Amino acid sequence: MHIADGIVATEICIAADILVLGTVYALSRKVENEDIPRMGLTGAALFAVSLIHFPLAGTSLHLGLFGLAGLLLGFKVIPVVLAALILQALIFQHGGLLSVGLNTINMGLGALAGWLVWKSGKRFMTLRAFAVGLVGVIIPAGLMAVEFELSGYGKGIYYIAGLYLLAGIVEGVITSAAVAFFIKFNIGFPEVYGHEI
Repeated sequence: MHIADGIVATEICIAADILVLGTVYALSRKVENEDIPRMGLTGAALFAVSLIHFPLAGTSLHLGLFGLAGLLLGFKVIPVVLAALILQALIFQHGGLLSVGLNTINMGLGALAGWLVWKSGKRFMTLRAFAVGLVGVIIPAGLMAVEFELSGYGKGIYYIAGLYLLAGIVEGVITSAAVAFFIKFNIGFPEVYGHEI
């Protein structure tokens, strides 16, 4: 799901980098000291899960957990996604440094969509948690496919983006299980304590 350098026009990548840096600066002013451990652990999870690849239909996919990260951090997920993507680009060549802003926008929007799905109500927590994991994958994959096509990279990317539907289903199940665990042991989410999952 990472866009490498050289696929999308340099001007677009630079504009995305500037937008993301401005967003991270603005959001970092709202981070409280008690947010930092959760942000750090979430960033570590995003980085670590990207190391586990699954071969599928001639390519390989890895989990992203962006929906779950959005659920845990809300709008504070953007700096965390950026940090994880920079490390992935530097250490494993997942994506590129010039395109890190574009990748942050794609995956950050998936995370924020997951957060909005979670905040949409207090009922049907298992279903909402599943939807959080699903949109956390589907939105970045769809955005990437559109960006590839607009860059003249070919329509075959829609095939790969379609494979991410399977990854989204897996992430939905993982997110549902994580939310059930958090609620059972009163970790985070105080607004839903006492409700059945």
